[in-house]
Amino acid sequence: MTTATATPPLVAPVPTPQHRRYLVRAFLLLRNYWQLTVGAYLALVGITLLTLATPQFIRWIIDQGIGAGNSRLLTWAVLGLLGLTVVRGLFTYWQGRWTEIASQSVAYDLRNAMLERLTHLSFDYHDRTESGQLLSRAMQDVDRIRFLNGRAVLGLVNAIVLLIGTAIALLWMNPKLALLALISMPVLAYQATTFAIRLRPLSLAIQQQMAVLTTRLEQNLRGARIVKAFAQEDREIERFESENRNWFRLSAEAAQLQAVNNPLMDLIANASVVFILWYGGLLVINSQITLGDLIAFTTYLGQMAGPVRRFGMIIPAIAQAGASAERVFEILDAESQVQDEPDAQPLPPVQGHLRFENVSFGYSHSRRVLNGVSFDVKPGQVLALLGPTGSGKSSIINLIPRFYDPSGGRVTIDGYDIRHITQASLRSQIGIVLQESTLFATTIRENIAFGRPDAADEEVIAAAKAAQAHEFITQMANGYDAEVGERGATLSGGQRQRMAIARALLKDPRILILDDATASVDTETERLIQKALARLMEGRTSVIIAQRLSTVRMADLILILEKGRVTGAGTHEELLAPSPLYQRIYAGQLERK
Repeated sequence: MTTATATPPLVAPVPTPQHRRYLVRAFLLLRNYWQLTVGAYLALVGITLLTLATPQFIRWIIDQGIGAGNSRLLTWAVLGLLGLTVVRGLFTYWQGRWTEIASQSVAYDLRNAMLERLTHLSFDYHDRTESGQLLSRAMQDVDRIRFLNGRAVLGLVNAIVLLIGTAIALLWMNPKLALLALISMPVLAYQATTFAIRLRPLSLAIQQQMAVLTTRLEQNLRGARIVKAFAQEDREIERFESENRNWFRLSAEAAQLQAVNNPLMDLIANASVVFILWYGGLLVINSQITLGDLIAFTTYLGQMAGPVRRFGMIIPAIAQAGASAERVFEILDAESQVQDEPDAQPLPPVQGHLRFENVSFGYSHSRRVLNGVSFDVKPGQVLALLGPTGSGKSSIINLIPRFYDPSGGRVTIDGYDIRHITQASLRSQIGIVLQESTLFATTIRENIAFGRPDAADEEVIAAAKAAQAHEFITQMANGYDAEVGERGATLSGGQRQRMAIARALLKDPRILILDDATASVDTETERLIQKALARLMEGRTSVIIAQRLSTVRMADLILILEKGRVTGAGTHEELLAPSPLYQRIYAGQLERK
């Protein structure tokens, strides 16, 4: 039985100067679209002025037209009122259009900036961050910032200006009646504030739970084959349902709050209107005010309830946007541990002389996985890495393209310390074929040409032929234009591996990093892959995590790793006698393959 995930604690976030700083920073993203923003706020001024003027115009129509029996004036006044309504509609159209374009442009820029930042961040950041959380930030959190820069702040400004303007108009018309009308405003404000305080932690919990739900869904989609292979469909469905149930419960609780708040706000506002109608009606009967005054009063009073009610909706939304802005800017402000130095120079075309000089490395300060590793691989030579799981083989191949930086020592290529050259120029001369070949959900042609998008069709086909992939590609329905599916799901493991080799061949690198992936394929596929690998390795410096005896025997240098240290180095023949670990690996793993 799967245990349900604990519900996120409903703790109200305490506003801090840091949160306010993120809100201001998020709002300032509109500066690139200041013309649209200024236009939207000018349109808002027009809307507010017309909204405040309309009750006065209605009062004048009633008193001077209807009350005085002037039908001609009534006709022209009504047409004028219709004209004001049309003008206000035009202002509302342009305000909504300009606001939405500006806020959507900010969201567009943010998502592009986030992808750019995430693409350039080094692997240490991705190692500790769940992809589902990143997806939630890129979609849900950015959308909340869009709402902040769009309708939220604009609505807040509109509510404040309309509230103040309406109060001034009421006091100007009849101070005594205005004070009676304004009695309900503190009650409305109290209810709106109470609602905001209760809704804010719920909204934050819903936001957090949606991120959990997104992560769960992404993991299930990505691991669909494993789920089916282990017959865990029902268990995964139950786990997702549990998270979804938590989200539903929180959302239902928020809906319950809103279902109570909205009619309660209406009740308070309408009770005030009813009281003003009664008392104001007596004043009209006693000829102390006109009928037009009373109708204008009730219209203004209805206008005041709207801004107060919006406060209860906008303030929690702004609080959510502040939390979202912090999550988004956490990505945009993240510093990559692997960066080009200010004076880094491009790496010129190299021969492929690779050296590790007393290199130490750890994925964290408390966990070191390499200790004083040194070796020298001449151009065109093959280096085979051997050792048990956790010995440091993968760490070595991760350091060569500078996915991570060593904590001690240095890595050089043709005498260049790779920390002093640009990452792009370094990686452009390195080809990588890993055990799990990653393909993208696009065509075979685009996957092979991934490292060289401008490659001609003839070059793509030549690389595929050299990788022993052309035959199976041409047998597919659409050939090189066939879609490979998510992560290459429509291809076999051997086919994916040969496509990865073709991709590396097309790039024509001077240094190759290979994770021998032939252990889990059939004999014929292994023969084809080995043939493709031999073609790929011709004249190139190659670093291989070896799984096969044939790979080890062709190596010019074999490195035996144990607990992050080099415990043996030499050729196959040189290591058989002096290295007990190599003898065990040879007898237990390589000899059987």
